[in-house]
Amino acid sequence: MRIVVQRVTQAGVSVDGVKIASIGPGLMVLVGVAAGDTARDSAAMADKVVNLRIFTDPAGKLNLSLLDCGGQLLAVSQFTLLGDCRRGRRPSFTEAAAPAVGVELFDRFVEACRAKGVSTQTGRFGADMAVDLVNDGPVTLILDSKVGPTE
Repeated sequence: MRIVVQRVTQAGVSVDGVKIASIGPGLMVLVGVAAGDTARDSAAMADKVVNLRIFTDPAGKLNLSLLDCGGQLLAVSQFTLLGDCRRGRRPSFTEAAAPAVGVELFDRFVEACRAKGVSTQTGRFGADMAVDLVNDGPVTLILDSKVGPTE
């Protein structure tokens, strides 16, 4: 599972010109589900996202998590995060999960975030979406469930 996390002051998503979700301060996350991902990946990544200490404490240090500051979360499925552009000019998406698996694991990720008490909105899986956001900082991180800790 590959996730792009962006700290935002606001974010929203529209489908066919209609705003279907919006949040105030918090995190905008783009979620790509890879072939071979499991429910364990969804749970681990949800835990990682809501506990990332990327919000500023009173001393100006990145020391607070989404849970600590009570921020909101907007999750948008994005299989193109699994695009492999190393060869040629057209990305290969063979590393992305099949849509049925993708929607199941994306939904599990969202439910795990909600279960931790985070107010969570979503885009619409598989839809052509327009995403708007105001990146705060900017703070942007890339998480991957298949990349282990450094030694």
